[in-house]
Amino acid sequence: MIEKRLNTLKKKFNSHGIDGYVVPKNDEFFSEYSLNDRLRTISNFSGSAGYAVILKKKNYLFVDGRYSLQAQIETGNNFIIKKLSEIFNCKLFKDIILGVDPKIFTENEINQFFLKYNKIKIINVNLIDKIYNKYPKKIKQYYSLKDRITGESHINKIRKISNILKKEKVDYLFITAPENVAWLLNIRGHDNPLSPMPHCRLLLNKNKKIFLISEKEKVIKIIKEKKIFKNQIINPQELINYFNKIKKSKFITDHKTCSIFYSNSLIKKHKILKKEDPIYAFKAIKNKIEINNIIKAHVDDGVALTRFLYWIKIENKKKLTEVDAQNKLEKFRKKNKRYLFPSFNTIAGAGKNGAIIHYRATKKNTKIINKRDLFLCDSGGQYQYGTTDVTRTICFSEPSNSIKNIFTNVLKSHIAVVTSNLKTHYNGKLIDKRARLNLKKVGLDYEHGTGHGVGFFSNVHEGPQAISKFNKIRLQEGMVLSNEPGYYKKGKFGIRIENLLYISKNKKKLFFKNLTLAPIDKNLINLKLLNKEEKNYLFNYHLSIYLTLSKYLKKKEKKWLASFI
Repeated sequence: MIEKRLNTLKKKFNSHGIDGYVVPKNDEFFSEYSLNDRLRTISNFSGSAGYAVILKKKNYLFVDGRYSLQAQIETGNNFIIKKLSEIFNCKLFKDIILGVDPKIFTENEINQFFLKYNKIKIINVNLIDKIYNKYPKKIKQYYSLKDRITGESHINKIRKISNILKKEKVDYLFITAPENVAWLLNIRGHDNPLSPMPHCRLLLNKNKKIFLISEKEKVIKIIKEKKIFKNQIINPQELINYFNKIKKSKFITDHKTCSIFYSNSLIKKHKILKKEDPIYAFKAIKNKIEINNIIKAHVDDGVALTRFLYWIKIENKKKLTEVDAQNKLEKFRKKNKRYLFPSFNTIAGAGKNGAIIHYRATKKNTKIINKRDLFLCDSGGQYQYGTTDVTRTICFSEPSNSIKNIFTNVLKSHIAVVTSNLKTHYNGKLIDKRARLNLKKVGLDYEHGTGHGVGFFSNVHEGPQAISKFNKIRLQEGMVLSNEPGYYKKGKFGIRIENLLYISKNKKKLFFKNLTLAPIDKNLINLKLLNKEEKNYLFNYHLSIYLTLSKYLKKKEKKWLASFI
């Protein structure tokens, strides 16, 4: 299948005057998860980040460390796997012409990746869509969130952003990231398979007037609810004409999500200030009502996950596959009426599959979970109203001392993050270094960031804050991040412990508080490796879980949970 599609694609090169074609993971809305996954169509790679460069004789796939092993397995012998960092100013494509679809690339990407050593040719049709275009389409109406859910009205948010435009002496903000439109208008939608994002864009001017760019059949409800008049809805097909009708103006465009297609269209008549959409910074800081809603979602999720952990470790006596396990977890989540759908594809890896950082079990490849296996389960849910993401690694028999020691060192790194002094470790780069310190002492490390930002009833991966080697965004009260150090031994096992955290404040002091409520497998812990502070943290964490969740659990589940204290 993949070989046939690659050959069909390459036959189109000559007619377009190109030597190769570049396929990113994202769609036209730069979504992490999309219904039209063109990268998977042409490579079979299912990870959430990557770029394929298909040449006449060779094919390259660039992915980060999370996906290196997965990419090799999924693409077979059709692609040469490269580190994502190697795509920057890549000499592999020296002096050749690469074709790109301008609607799915930003100018920044093209400049950083390709322009130093080769030429880029704009192809005004997507060549992958010419080969395969059977993606599902959703035409469902957007819906509004009440102010009691969001904690702030859309009118007040519009006022704040318009004031920024006035200060910057800018006429318009062109909002191209759907999650930023969703935040500004307090709306959600059904266009993304794993987040409640509406696929729309928006123009906001300095006088607080908004123009929503969307198919009209999707906005019937919110026209009435948000008092957006019909003449303020622009069909996406008419947007370029609308730009041309506006008198010469100054626009802010987001360098991360404004495509070459829209940048080139605007710059013909208007002046563009390329910078980060100011909404990112506002959206990253959740207000107290948002935090309270996120806490409630984590209580719901904690009940489901704790019940699942009891069931798989204690109650279940049958042979299970990875798919059986992830389906059972989904059933526990579905028992809650506020649960909507997963926030990402569940990673359920037993034994060697746990070492594939973003492994996905399917009916075709699923492994039976053996008693000697470590089982890594990374999953999350979209609830009304909050987004969850949690990883637990568990065992089913007495683990070796070596496994216990590795798990405990990962746990020490996990505890180091949540107990960080945010006065001295005030950004993700500093905390990432602190997280890895203990593991590096024993010669261990992991090829992914320590944590990512999370949205409010939005995308499970959402910045600008993150805990990584490169992120210098100052951490502030109300930010939500993941805490997920790990270790992966290729062909053997994977270990990761992940909680979501939020930043709270008391007497001007910032500190992390756990959102995730699920026990950490005590059978994998070597208590001798933990110091007094770490033992106290673990005791208090499990006590808080018991006090919060026990009233929702059955007697046997409650008794089992009490054994962690």
